Amino acid sequence: MINRKPFVLDYALFWWNIFLATFSAVGAARMLPELFWSVNSNSFFYSICIGSYAQGISGYWGDKFAMSKVIEFADTAFIVLRKKPLIFLHWYHHVTVLISTWMMYKDHAASGRWFIAMNYVVHSFMYTYYALRALQYKLPKWTAIFVTLLQISQMIVGLAISIYTFRLNRN
Repeated sequence: MINRKPFVLDYALFWWNIFLATFSAVGAARMLPELFWSVNSNSFFYSICIGSYAQGISGYWGDKFAMSKVIEFADTAFIVLRKKPLIFLHWYHHVTVLISTWMMYKDHAASGRWFIAMNYVVHSFMYTYYALRALQYKLPKWTAIFVTLLQISQMIVGLAISIYTFRLNRN
């Protein structure tokens, strides 16, 4: 691979990202109603303590979410085949998210509904952005900033929920 030229995968990368963006948008559309129901019809406490999302349609899309963390490793293959820099944060993120997702998945942790719904929403925007960039579309600078802010917001909300849930479990 060292002596090979980088693969030109612009169209394959575009369609890969379109697939993931569509998958994420449908997942968000299937998970958000259950999340809203759990908070509005019950309470925030219910939403992080009762794992009722693991049934029916939301259960199906929760399962697909867990499986998608393996499929998303193809992102790394695209980076390597195109001979782009593979930064530590990229592969560290994929590995740690896979592990934490599967740990939550096996127990159907109630707070998982938040992580699943947030990730589907963020990924629907993120992969749409990546699809357009794969074809070298010139996008306004604010689009990259918007996607980054979504990712950071997801991390902050997820961390806050994790800390709150951890503290509840200690009491």
